[in-house]
Amino acid sequence: MLPNADLQSIVTAVLARAPDWLKRELIAKEEKTRREAEESLATMIAAALVSANDNRTGTQ
Repeated sequence: MLPNADLQSIVTAVLARAPDWLKRELIAKEEKTRREAEESLATMIAAALVSANDNRTGTQ
């Protein structure tokens, strides 16, 4: 498990790299559009966390 400081920096980095279309869709009025954007963002964060954990443990 990664330390909390690492988790926060990883999530912050993913949010900073998120494309503009995703950021716009996160605040969309349509629920379906927002939900899809949230799912996309969650997938991006999960992938970054797995990658960071793999790098930390030396697995790939």
